[in-house]
Amino acid sequence: MRSLIAAALLVQGVQGFYLPGVNPYSFSEGEAVKLKVNKMTSQKTLLPVDYYRLPFCQPEGGPKMDHENLGEFLAGDRIESSPYRINMKVDMYCEQLCISNLGRGEQKGVSPNKMVRAIRKNYHNNWIVDNIPAASKVEDDTTVTTRYWQGFPVGFIAKDTKRAYVHNHVNIEVQYHSVETEPDKGRIVRFTVEPFSIKHDFEASADDDDAEEGTVKGFKVADITNPIESCNPGMSAKQHTRYEMVYARGREPQPASGRVLFTYDVIWNENPDLHWASRWDIYLSMDNAIPAKVHWLSILNSLVIVVVLSAMIGAILVRNLRRDFGRYNRLASDEEKAEDLEEFGWKLVHADVFRPPSFSPLLLAVCCGTGAQLFCMSILTVLFSAMGFLSPSNRGALIMAQLLLYVLMGSVAGYVTSRLYKTFKGKSWQKATAAVAFGFPGICFGLFIIMNIVALSQGSSDAVPVTTMIVLLVLWFGISTPLVFFGAYFGYKQEAIEFPVNTSSIPRQIPDQPWFMSVPFSLMVGGILPFGACFVELYFILASVWTDQYYYVFAFLLLVFGILIITCAEITVLFNYFQLTGENYHWWWRSFTTAGSTGIYVFLYSFVYFKQLEANAFATYVLYFGYMGLASLGLFLMTGCVGLMSCLLFNKTIFGSIKID
Repeated sequence: MRSLIAAALLVQGVQGFYLPGVNPYSFSEGEAVKLKVNKMTSQKTLLPVDYYRLPFCQPEGGPKMDHENLGEFLAGDRIESSPYRINMKVDMYCEQLCISNLGRGEQKGVSPNKMVRAIRKNYHNNWIVDNIPAASKVEDDTTVTTRYWQGFPVGFIAKDTKRAYVHNHVNIEVQYHSVETEPDKGRIVRFTVEPFSIKHDFEASADDDDAEEGTVKGFKVADITNPIESCNPGMSAKQHTRYEMVYARGREPQPASGRVLFTYDVIWNENPDLHWASRWDIYLSMDNAIPAKVHWLSILNSLVIVVVLSAMIGAILVRNLRRDFGRYNRLASDEEKAEDLEEFGWKLVHADVFRPPSFSPLLLAVCCGTGAQLFCMSILTVLFSAMGFLSPSNRGALIMAQLLLYVLMGSVAGYVTSRLYKTFKGKSWQKATAAVAFGFPGICFGLFIIMNIVALSQGSSDAVPVTTMIVLLVLWFGISTPLVFFGAYFGYKQEAIEFPVNTSSIPRQIPDQPWFMSVPFSLMVGGILPFGACFVELYFILASVWTDQYYYVFAFLLLVFGILIITCAEITVLFNYFQLTGENYHWWWRSFTTAGSTGIYVFLYSFVYFKQLEANAFATYVLYFGYMGLASLGLFLMTGCVGLMSCLLFNKTIFGSIKID
């Protein structure tokens, strides 16, 4: 109960929290406000692309890239300048931006232009003003819907004609909060874009010569021959563009082809109730699209699994162990000694239980060291996130934190690997240390290279530049690898792990095992309970990664992570006891794989989740299952390490509590 109360307080504490030193910027009236454009995203392709890959209007002198950190590059963010001219508290009415040639029209047997292809792939724009992303406002005859994630669509496909139409007009709605200490200044607290498709018939100005397909004429003024009310200069009173104007009788949407005039409105509204420190709250909660009750139900579901599992351990394990301790520690009578009845069960394997694994002790030590490194990285990342230090307002911070913490935890990997390998009486110390330094990071980097080649072939902004690759290599070889060897040095200097019983020179024969103690059965049952304890939060995490939704309930995630670790430890210890009772002392690899099978269930679940993404391109399959396979492998190593360490502690405890003749 105390942990639940603490979690609730922690959840409340992260609302509206900003890092120390992050100061708001106050705009004076008339001051220029920069609108920046980010990558375009699609749930159909999962491949973000650069905004200016399409023939949108460009700023004078060409777009300029923002200074991005390593995390933003790895996330595929490409933040650039835009030609939209916005000034603080200055409304604009049907401001003309430019004339752009979108290319050939849609015809059967003819390849569609870039804009049509992007619309049919359901690409969305992601704009930014004062570091807050654009919310999308969608209006119809009866309702107005505002969505605070995934940006706004580039265009739409008509239900009747199945043709593509581009959103060539946007209403840019900006809300501000007046500064109490400086009444003449304001701080931006909300940014909403309402896209429209308006077919402007226009005559270009005299200096607007014909543009080739894919080229853009910048900041050209045209005379609109069929203006709507907001675009009609002859109207006595200026009006902002409204839904009724755009969809009035006789109006048509703008096809995504030919010469198109792009226009926009800017609407400023004061919001005295919304303060700057709370402006991200509606984004992080996604306007309460996912109630907190869902996460609490997930926590309760996980707690039920933990309670049931703990009850099983209490009823079966503790009771049996107490009986075993009483039987093993009492003095046997002469009659029992004569009949050789004093020993049966797990005590019979006391001379073999701590025998090094028969299959590749080096590989097991390396896997366990890598799992310990991932465990430390994960717990610290979730902890810092729950404390509010990794807010989505600081783009790329979460990826940067994961990467740096993984690199710094290299010493943990080296230490754990060396201690285990020395305990296993291994002699190839240099090989074990090199394997943990280059094994899992090498797999990650190799897969990253393949994913980068796929992204390059598709023209995606997910493809990172060569300089970023060099930075990653420096982190790997310049920081992580030396730390691994540093940790391994201290690990090999330590004595091997001491066991309470001696190991015999001749291995004991293992009797035939029942079917429910086979490896497939332990993998199936050992992973399903931990997976069941965390699959609800896993769904939201996958939605955040693959559908551009926000995930900021790290206090809940911290609780679920703890429950996952406890469940893995308990189920592995339970299977370990049954295995030793059956006189099978090969528990090292079994304990690792039993807990690690959680990662197998996560990978299988990724197939189920993939059906929601509407993706059908080969590159999408490679991207999705490549990264999900890598994440599942990391989870397998992390939970496997937890299972092995739990069984090691359990076995040392029970065998240290009995008398051995």
